[in-house]
Amino acid sequence: MIASKLTKKDIVQAVSAGNDVSHAEITALVQGVLDCIVGALESGKTVELRNFGVFEIQIRKARIGRNPNKPSVPIQIPKQAVIKFKAGKTLREKLKKIKLH
Repeated sequence: MIASKLTKKDIVQAVSAGNDVSHAEITALVQGVLDCIVGALESGKTVELRNFGVFEIQIRKARIGRNPNKPSVPIQIPKQAVIKFKAGKTLREKLKKIKLH
């Protein structure tokens, strides 16, 4: 069965298991990596993590949408930046092995 979520805390605990590095140091390291990724995406860079995947910014065009509560009234949805993730080869191969029920 697929777990519902993995948190930053879970990652820190998994990395710290069996290591002589303090929990606080690993927390700072994980946060530093995440800050670096966010900073790169913020500046428009693509983030490529070999065998894991690629994060990139895509711009969604402005468009007209519908309010589900008032479908007769169109609303303007502004242009916005979104993150696209494409899994790397190794990750894709591992995902194929997941048993879906």
